[in-house]
Amino acid sequence: MPERPARERHRYLFVRILEACNADCFMCEFALSRDAYRFSLEDFEELLPRARAAGVAYVRFTGGEPLMHQGVVELVRAGAAAGMKMSLITNGMLLPRMAERLAAAGLAQVIVSLDGASAATHDVYRRSPGMFGNGLAGLRAAAALGVLPRVNTVVGPHNYTEVPQLQKVLTEAGVVQWELSALKLDRSITYPDPAHVRQVCDPVYDADPDTVLVPLGKRFYGDTPEEQERYFTESVTPRASRPLCHVVDDVIYIDGRYGRVYACSCLPHRDGDGPAAGAPLRENGTVLLDTPVFRAHADFFREHGPEVCGGCSTTAAGYSDDVARLGTVPPWRY
Repeated sequence: MPERPARERHRYLFVRILEACNADCFMCEFALSRDAYRFSLEDFEELLPRARAAGVAYVRFTGGEPLMHQGVVELVRAGAAAGMKMSLITNGMLLPRMAERLAAAGLAQVIVSLDGASAATHDVYRRSPGMFGNGLAGLRAAAALGVLPRVNTVVGPHNYTEVPQLQKVLTEAGVVQWELSALKLDRSITYPDPAHVRQVCDPVYDADPDTVLVPLGKRFYGDTPEEQERYFTESVTPRASRPLCHVVDDVIYIDGRYGRVYACSCLPHRDGDGPAAGAPLRENGTVLLDTPVFRAHADFFREHGPEVCGGCSTTAAGYSDDVARLGTVPPWRY
């Protein structure tokens, strides 16, 4: 087992604060969920000292739809008061009415999911009328309040041709960061003409970052011929390059509802036992991070992730490769 590196970079803490959602996205297991679980302020305040001790500087709330959590503003405020840089990912529907309160509470970054270049397409993909307009309005409002605006886009055969137009829309809207992540389903995803995907999307990645918004991380279909062959024939998304995945050194992901901790935001979506199952959040009723079980889980994927992971995100893969090349990564690149 490779030796774990000394702590040189700050870590990211992801917390799934609920599963409930007001969107009906076709690719998501939480579509229109009315699950009653909520991660509480008391839970977070108990967690924060452990997170600081583990080297966490960045916290991101995920869902479900985090803005449906009635205590989300107080959660952001508690994290900011503890010195954390606070972030959340949202479908954007509620963001315009909440942006001011979130910014005042200390939100540093907001991520809005936008999959189409207009309401005519995005609202159909997400099966939620008004979501595109509210998402863009919320991004602009947040940016005006000093919150870093980012967009995450799920790309598949249904919408890859819209990516160039979406690039223009987001550039004009002042979005600062953009992730294109490949659609993941429990079946193979087929593109009739992979060459056309490259023809349409390569210029998006190869554009001048001084004039237009360029996506973070790897291409959603892979940077190398080997990655692209694996993606288009086996639906395996690009992952951290060999020999090691460095994401697991820097990420702690908590699924509060199930009381589990993982070393990457992509791993909770896996099924399995052993190392894939993560680690318990609590032992004898006490929140613990970096336990021996967690370290064994992280070490397994650090060594084997580049061979076994099938659902890596473009930013996770790019983050790991940047660490391998440069030893460091700018803030919010994950």
